[in-house]
Amino acid sequence: MTKTNAMRMLDAAKIPYQVLEYEVDESDLSGVHIAETLGFPPDRMFKTLVAKGDKTGPLVFCLPVAEEIDLRRAAAITGNKKIEMIHVKDLLALTGYIRGGVSPVGMKKKFPTYFDERALSFEEITVSSGRKGAQLLLNRDRILRFLDAKTAKITG
Repeated sequence: MTKTNAMRMLDAAKIPYQVLEYEVDESDLSGVHIAETLGFPPDRMFKTLVAKGDKTGPLVFCLPVAEEIDLRRAAAITGNKKIEMIHVKDLLALTGYIRGGVSPVGMKKKFPTYFDERALSFEEITVSSGRKGAQLLLNRDRILRFLDAKTAKITG
């Protein structure tokens, strides 16, 4: 397996992780489908969404795969009046990742990152490895510290 930028960064920071590989189904890239494929609880698998605040610019949000972001709540938490999702066609240029493989680790630049508070319920969570077909299982506290991420209720 080829190491992704996220894996290389975690290796350099000496943060242990386990790679959970799965068969990619291009007809269903949803996190819920991936969780089912892996036999992993969807509330412990976190998807990465990238948005743009009217005052802050790009923001990264990680939330359980079965949940939806509450844009009003996210705007208030981040000091914005309005937040809109980054268009899929702009993801690669901004983050270095494509849809279905966006990791909060190893983006082109470090953006303010927020995890839904539900992450605090679990010692280990998964995030994308930076490519389709693999998730990273790692310690929640280590990833939050590494990303200097905040936790808040960002779902509806």
